Amino acid sequence: MPLSADGVRSHLRGVAVGLLTPFDDYLEIEHDKLAENARMISKEGIDTFLTAANISEYHALSQDERIAVTETSVNALSSDACVLAGVGGSVDNATKLVEAYDRVGVDAMMIMPPDFTYLHERGLLDYYRKLGSETETPLVPYVRGFDPSTDYLADLTRIDGVVGIKYALEDSVKLGEGATEGADDVVWVNGLAEPFSVSHWAEGAEGFSAGVSNFRPEVGLALFDALSEGDWRRARELRNICMPYQRFREETGDDNEIEGAVSVPAVKAGLELAGLHGGNVREPIRPLSEADRTRAERLYDRLDADIERLID
Repeated sequence: MPLSADGVRSHLRGVAVGLLTPFDDYLEIEHDKLAENARMISKEGIDTFLTAANISEYHALSQDERIAVTETSVNALSSDACVLAGVGGSVDNATKLVEAYDRVGVDAMMIMPPDFTYLHERGLLDYYRKLGSETETPLVPYVRGFDPSTDYLADLTRIDGVVGIKYALEDSVKLGEGATEGADDVVWVNGLAEPFSVSHWAEGAEGFSAGVSNFRPEVGLALFDALSEGDWRRARELRNICMPYQRFREETGDDNEIEGAVSVPAVKAGLELAGLHGGNVREPIRPLSEADRTRAERLYDRLDADIERLID
């Protein structure tokens, strides 16, 4: 039985871990490894999960695959967990995903960042309204990739069915403006992981998505506790130990000028180093080079030592 809207809001006030999609050498999905990752991360204390998300390589998955990985995730987790599934594309394709996810039994629809070349704020709001009219399941729009007005953010909170907003812009002040002007019962989630956890929290975020916490969830849980308790010094210390690996994720990799190209394979490397399953990546993402894999190992060892110093 999916969670109520209040239940989803409660889970958003925490750490949301993205479930990456493990691919084998033939780029086929390894569902058993996906399920094992979900169960092992849940045992560490995480109870909010993002499936078919950006970090799950949403755009490299077919519609059927998005449904399949979501079903695997829901079946692997207990009924106490909260599963948000990624929805995007045209109204027709998004509606079909919403209907399929409702059959699977997800707890919320995470409406993916718009991948349209041309956008209109009022048109985007209509898009969310249409999706909301197709389901009773709560919606969590994902704001990323464009610079919306404060009015847009406030209006987004007042759409029927919206219980949270995953805010993945670096502008903390705009988050604060939107949170102040928007509806009181919508939970703002920092979608830029640990690096922006402190600044976004100060402006109204009540939860955050994972970065290195995808493979070392104890960091995210400790950071969330520090933020909840107003222990800003400890929160900054915990944020800081995440920064070397997170900065690595922002890099271009070899023979490339586009920032963030190593982000997903870097997290998959972290999963493997933590004893979980990472697997291959699909185009247009590329695997880490040998040099970058060696760097990932060094950065993971540094993170591991810092965790032992600050948490264990």
